[in-house]
Amino acid sequence: MFTGLVEEKGEVLSFHPHDEAWRLKLRANAASKGLKLGDSVAVNGCCLSVVRQTGGALEFDVLEETIRLTNLKYVGMSSSVNLERSLRFDGRVGGHFLTGHIDGMGKILELAHKGNDVLLRVEAPDSFLQYLVYKGCIAIDGISLTVAEVQGNVLSVWLIPHTLQVTNLGTRKKGDWVNLEFDLLAKYAEKILMQQERSDAV
Repeated sequence: MFTGLVEEKGEVLSFHPHDEAWRLKLRANAASKGLKLGDSVAVNGCCLSVVRQTGGALEFDVLEETIRLTNLKYVGMSSSVNLERSLRFDGRVGGHFLTGHIDGMGKILELAHKGNDVLLRVEAPDSFLQYLVYKGCIAIDGISLTVAEVQGNVLSVWLIPHTLQVTNLGTRKKGDWVNLEFDLLAKYAEKILMQQERSDAV
């Protein structure tokens, strides 16, 4: 489990085929502290397991399915990725609950200053329209954000300077693809309601 509070930007050192998976190697500082083999780290919001650690370098095996469904397919040498270690239950919980299981990708339609603030507009897949809720939660590249506006399948969020500085959104541009994870509680609520409707119809 994660909270969507990105700890730092990591740097991609290499990403290549390795045995039965792909091997992703990253340079990390804060996010490498206290990790052991098998621990989970969210990389652009994708939950990956540490398979090797040498100093501040972390390595992960990445399945073809993960590459197909996420924007990890676009990373290369020196790419910047968002990193967050898994949630500890002995501390404060900010953001919202995330699993690190990406639902799909969205395309950036706008990332621009509006006065003193920065607006991010993202086009989401039509199949997830029911999860786009005004003032609801969404994770974009593993960042916990609040939806400020919904127009069809386009969501808008406002970004604070800290988010732009600490995460890779500061280097994003129009046309880039971002990973989206929608609210977990909404998915469970939807499932329960659907089952209840089926039961009532019998």
